[in-house]
Amino acid sequence: MRVRVLVAEDEVVLADTIGAGLRRYAMAVDVCNDGQGALDRLDLHAYDVAVLDRDLPGCSGDEVCRLMVDRRLPTRILILTAAGGIRDRVEGLGLGADDYLVKPFAFAELVARVQALARRSPVVEAPVLDAHGVVLDIPRHQVFRDGRLLDLSPKEFAVLSVLMQAGGRVVSAEQLLEKAWDENADPFTNAVRVAVMTLRKKLGSPALVHTVPRVGYRFGAP
Repeated sequence: MRVRVLVAEDEVVLADTIGAGLRRYAMAVDVCNDGQGALDRLDLHAYDVAVLDRDLPGCSGDEVCRLMVDRRLPTRILILTAAGGIRDRVEGLGLGADDYLVKPFAFAELVARVQALARRSPVVEAPVLDAHGVVLDIPRHQVFRDGRLLDLSPKEFAVLSVLMQAGGRVVSAEQLLEKAWDENADPFTNAVRVAVMTLRKKLGSPALVHTVPRVGYRFGAP
């Protein structure tokens, strides 16, 4: 399903900026600012990629990385640090991290590295989904219906990708919140209903996103 990312960075502004930026690429992102917060979230959610600052307060990013490796979590690990020497890089990768990025960094490079790590996670999205005349191109973040390019918001794109990945099976509102939003989503909100409604409108006729009363939503022919 859609890529889910944990960002653990003690600089609050930087952490929030990374989170907001990755969400623009239709990723579900949870953000925390200390090591224990990262471990708590790893206990609750299955992440494709974890972006860890090495200098987290309390439980350091290094220790979080070691614990993830010891637990054999399938989550790919990208280490962030201000220390960019060769020895620092070797040490970081020696912890079991999959990649290493030195601050300051270009955001485009961070996105590219997260996307590359996500492709290496155990469950990999098909890069292009094609069904019922709809083509969803994940790398290019584009959606076409019958050859017509659609202007979808990141959230609409995420919802559509989850529904198409389900292959015609019904997806509950709770599952959409889990995959297309983040941990801060209010389970009592009508955000899912609104996103599905606007997505359905943009897809046009005949309708491809169907409501299954008291169960959820399904993508496909009537």
